[in-house]
Amino acid sequence: MPNNNFKNTKFAQNFRENRAVWVTAITLLVALAVIAAVAGVANRTKDPGETLPPPADSTTRAPETTPPEPPVSDVSGTLPTFCAPTGGMLAKSHDSEKQVFSGTMNDYRVHLGLDIETSLNAPVYAAADGTVAEIWEDPLMGRCVALQHGGDAVSIYKNLAAEVAEGLEAGSKVEAGQVIAYVGESAMTELADEPHLHFELTVAGLQVDPLDYLDEGALEAMSGAAFEE
Repeated sequence: MPNNNFKNTKFAQNFRENRAVWVTAITLLVALAVIAAVAGVANRTKDPGETLPPPADSTTRAPETTPPEPPVSDVSGTLPTFCAPTGGMLAKSHDSEKQVFSGTMNDYRVHLGLDIETSLNAPVYAAADGTVAEIWEDPLMGRCVALQHGGDAVSIYKNLAAEVAEGLEAGSKVEAGQVIAYVGESAMTELADEPHLHFELTVAGLQVDPLDYLDEGALEAMSGAAFEE
């Protein structure tokens, strides 16, 4: 007959009553032993000299950009006195507030420049020493040339003939009185007017009245006196 002494012991009775608890405890002990064994193997296979990479920089950095180069200009800091840009009579003055009638457009509008009436293909002169800033075709004012001068001044010549002076291009150095272009009829908004040069002037980026900056000889020429070419 089987021995029932162990079954009748207090330990056996306690085991039967708390079998679930004992099974859980034994399972946890086995799991801990397995984890410890795996960790030990991993530590033995790891290179002692190996180091973890530094954490990634979470800071978002702006892409490096190269600052734009400043535009080439001929600004010496001294504002020049301007000579007459062509020979002729003043036909229309500068006025940024009072509107004048446009025979071409049949309306009233401000006139930001001087219209110097002269003959077709008359020479157009650089009003002061400077550098050619731009030569372009404007859809309303036709062929145009802009010269950069000292004192952050820019003289602008519009309604020119298609061909400018030979060799003239952006970046060219010019002297006061040098021929840069010829009077044309390219300004679509001023076709009804007599042949003329439309002359504008800006200082520090602001449109100004050229009459305030022209020398006495230029003012006399445009008032009717003979113009010496």
